[in-house]
Amino acid sequence: MNRVGIIGGTFNPPHNGHLLIASEVLTELNLAEVWFMPNNIPPHKEQKIRISNSDRMNLLSLAIAGQPKFKVQPIELEREGPSYTIDTMRIVTDKYKDTKFYFIIGADMVEYLPHWYKIEELLELVTFVGVKRPGYSFSSQFPIVEVNVPQFDISSSMIRKRLKEKANTMYLLPEKVRQYIEENHLYGS
Repeated sequence: MNRVGIIGGTFNPPHNGHLLIASEVLTELNLAEVWFMPNNIPPHKEQKIRISNSDRMNLLSLAIAGQPKFKVQPIELEREGPSYTIDTMRIVTDKYKDTKFYFIIGADMVEYLPHWYKIEELLELVTFVGVKRPGYSFSSQFPIVEVNVPQFDISSSMIRKRLKEKANTMYLLPEKVRQYIEENHLYGS
């Protein structure tokens, strides 16, 4: 049976923290691959600054270039409406019957799990993998596989703020991602 990790999010923009998490979970759980799954409309938060789905796909492709075990899975961008994980995982588990999925979430989402849409059914389809994040506790009533990842306190919102302010983003983003953002004048850069 294949073992695949999924890391979902807006990836607005993707940054080195996302890559670090994916790399550590890939190694720690001996996964075949990690799929980066950008969502269309996140049901749990309002996205204030949106760039096109095409730009997000390009940024993700640039971010994971050179890592053959990282893939971009656009399934949620191809669907209309909010990106509920249960809907996606029903499709994915039906399509890839010989695969065990590990859904990777940060500590902020571990705290939010009780509010996830159809969480009980979702727990039958995936194993949740939680990674620690500064400022969040790590307790849950649900079974979570914990993976320790070196602390790298970074967020897409912090990067967007820095880009808007023309502040330094070096070493926060993969260089090709940073170049694409600048060349395409994304996030007020």
